[in-house]
Amino acid sequence: MSEIKHIAQINEYKVRTIAFLVLILAIGYLETGWLLLPILLVIDFGLRAFDAGKYSPLARISDLIVKLFSFPTKPIYFPPKRFAARVGFAFSVTITVLHLLGISAIWVAGILTFFAALESLAGICAGCYVYDWLLPVWRKIGLE
Repeated sequence: MSEIKHIAQINEYKVRTIAFLVLILAIGYLETGWLLLPILLVIDFGLRAFDAGKYSPLARISDLIVKLFSFPTKPIYFPPKRFAARVGFAFSVTITVLHLLGISAIWVAGILTFFAALESLAGICAGCYVYDWLLPVWRKIGLE
């Protein structure tokens, strides 16, 4: 398992920068109600969640920011971050669908905003904790 962890890593500063960009987009949606913002989040989370992160606009912008500000490299285990991106994808899809149905998405967008703030500003990845909690269950039923 340790060999896999060594291979499947991502820079924590890149992840936190992406989360900050998500935070900005989520706050933008809460302030404006502009449908394009959650649609952008659906696309971006989808790319990162389903292993096409190299095409993610937010990941690319994050790479530029990390380089511009000379953030250090701090490798962290990638699979929990991918799981968290999948949760973000589900939240973004929910926001978009609710908006299109004319139902207020403020609570769902607020929750996404809160967790993006936790990750970006405090380095706390709630999705990663859920991943760690579910991992033994997945192993037991053969999903990992």
